[in-house]
Amino acid sequence: MRIAYISTYPPIECGIGTYTSYLNEEIKKHDNETFIISQIGAQGKNVFPIFRAQSVSIGDQVFKITAKITPDLVHIQHEYGLYGPQKGVQIVGLILRYRLVDVPVVITLHTVSPKLRHYEEIILQSIVNGCSAIIVHEGRQKETLVKYFGQAKKIHVIPHGVREISPVKDAKKKLEVEGKKVILLCGYFRPTKGFHKIVEIFPKVCEKVNNAVLMIAGKSRGLEYKDYQKEFFEAINSSSVNDKILVLRGQFPQKTFDTIISASDVVALPYEIGGQSGVMAHCYAFSKPVVTSALPAFKKSVERSKGGLTCETKQDYVKNIIELITNDNLRHKMQTNIRNYVKDQVGWGKIARSHVKVYQSVVKVPYGKARHVFWE
Repeated sequence: MRIAYISTYPPIECGIGTYTSYLNEEIKKHDNETFIISQIGAQGKNVFPIFRAQSVSIGDQVFKITAKITPDLVHIQHEYGLYGPQKGVQIVGLILRYRLVDVPVVITLHTVSPKLRHYEEIILQSIVNGCSAIIVHEGRQKETLVKYFGQAKKIHVIPHGVREISPVKDAKKKLEVEGKKVILLCGYFRPTKGFHKIVEIFPKVCEKVNNAVLMIAGKSRGLEYKDYQKEFFEAINSSSVNDKILVLRGQFPQKTFDTIISASDVVALPYEIGGQSGVMAHCYAFSKPVVTSALPAFKKSVERSKGGLTCETKQDYVKNIIELITNDNLRHKMQTNIRNYVKDQVGWGKIARSHVKVYQSVVKVPYGKARHVFWE
């Protein structure tokens, strides 16, 4: 098949772009030819960076380049705000244009709130009606869409993929934390990540675990949340255990980010809002147990992977973090659980095959044995 992805894409800083890059690489292994239509700043083979995030002519720009690519289907990675003003409503018109030329559209909805706001209901109604297939990451997201719009057969649940990769050797040595029990916070510094909660409770962890280290790795996204970042770093600097807090600040290339995760013993995800987490997928890639908030999507993920503990209160974070970094048997058991979970259910190879099945169900021409070949 010839597949055109519409999405952000590396090196643009965006979790959806990273997601698409992993999916794209796996899909190509199944004898498919792929193209990426993305924002200006995207790079790579068969990548067309043609539009700006807040442009009012995204639909027209994307459709014109699609006509030159002549794909068998188009797959849109959707998040509100990625495709222009008014919550990216241009996507609706773009889907209709594809229908007029009989090109099937698959769309992955990365955000589906349990209770839809007014603008979400309006936009999603048109998306569900116009697309050939919908992909979501969680069963509860499908339940919400069916509740509002019906059309259950059109909606497919495919989990967030996870890389199948070995940890970076000597990661703790590289980061100078050998012999330490490392709790990791990683991602963008913003209030909804809840990182401040772990900084607040970390002295209590240190009372029980003398060789504990809190490693904080990330940066701001754009120029957002300056007041929060000021308070967050003031809390770090004034912490009674400041000498046991390591801050790594930057937009890390993949190898560096992989080294940071590999150096951890447990990763804390105290998020206050959110669904599936790209960071959690990275943690699973390296078989790192997680301590998370009790968000429904996080609880489901931990239940499926048997690779972590969830928390309702700050006291839960203290108790669970201490349990995981001091109980080697429990931690190793969770690591084994995570490896099996990735291998059997959510490795990118399996996730790509699930996507191909969805694609084959909507492509109009039965290409059958036809496959893409390419040599350089």
